[in-house]
Amino acid sequence: MSELQDQIDQARMTVHTDSYPMSIGELINLYDDGEIDIHPEFQRVYRWSDSQKSKLIESILLGIPLPSIFVAQRQDGIWDVVDGLQRISTILSFMGKLKDPSGNLLQPLSLQPTKYLPALEGKVWEDRHNPDSEIDIEIKRVFKREKLDIKIIKRESEGDTKFELFQRLNTGGSKLSDQEVRNCMLLMLNERAYMWLKELSEDENFISCTPISEKQKEECYNLELVLRFIIHRYACDDLKKENQDVAPYINAEMHRLFKEDSDLDYDAEKSVFHETFSLLNKALEDSAFKKFNIQKGRHEGAISLPVFEAMTAGASKLIERATKTEQEILDKINEVSRALPEQQKFTEVVVEKRARPIDRMTEMVALGEELMQ
Repeated sequence: MSELQDQIDQARMTVHTDSYPMSIGELINLYDDGEIDIHPEFQRVYRWSDSQKSKLIESILLGIPLPSIFVAQRQDGIWDVVDGLQRISTILSFMGKLKDPSGNLLQPLSLQPTKYLPALEGKVWEDRHNPDSEIDIEIKRVFKREKLDIKIIKRESEGDTKFELFQRLNTGGSKLSDQEVRNCMLLMLNERAYMWLKELSEDENFISCTPISEKQKEECYNLELVLRFIIHRYACDDLKKENQDVAPYINAEMHRLFKEDSDLDYDAEKSVFHETFSLLNKALEDSAFKKFNIQKGRHEGAISLPVFEAMTAGASKLIERATKTEQEILDKINEVSRALPEQQKFTEVVVEKRARPIDRMTEMVALGEELMQ
């Protein structure tokens, strides 16, 4: 047996799957009974327009086959939706079944006209006050009998399989940002960790230090910055060697640090996070992570990721050592912020770009810790 065949055989043993068609009516019954979890938290990244949703309903009514829906079977038998959230949510929304994270019914979908079915305009599943806007009962019956192909990752599969599959299915051509995908992955991996990161991202001092655009907020860049802060403090050299690019490295670190049996001290890290950004905000406010223009004598531009890496890594370690007074730390933060662009290493890896992004990250963290002595 070749080495490649052996590796294939070993890897295949970690995934156990099943597949069968299920009617939309059956799927709705599972949702009503709480036997399928589409993760209401994911709806924050559920961004299909009403036009896109209407096109999906049109496809179902026309009998056009849809891509498979992937679910993972939990130990309690409930299915977690791994891929197919938007399709299932659209169907549930159209039928007036979709609920928010609190369990309240959301406003049902009112359809828009489509290329082949312009008469869909304004149609809804049910409207007691205006029956003329309802889909015909015959059409409803056909709709509920339409089949969806369900791929099931069985519970005897290895624990990381669901996580890995979601990542592979939701990258590449996906419209979600890397961090939005990570958020969904983390919700499946460790919901407590996700809520913890989200809470940190809402810290007033952190928000003040990180002025980002509305688009960046929508794409969860604030959570990515929080995640990077934690990762920089506990970076694994082996994972850096295994990953050539930053995005997969962050994914791997997130999985390592926040898996259920991780020994990360959430309370201690929360305390360090709050104090770090409190002092950074007190020292530099919204200039904390902007480059200092030596010629003009001021900070300029948007947030610089290399500056963020150096300043947060260095400041958090300085605070943890507890060897300086608050004023001494504030003075050091100001000093390092102004000195950073003059450092040879900063010029080489940031200005002249002599290093890969993943190596730049390592260099900036080390530089920040060195300067914050």
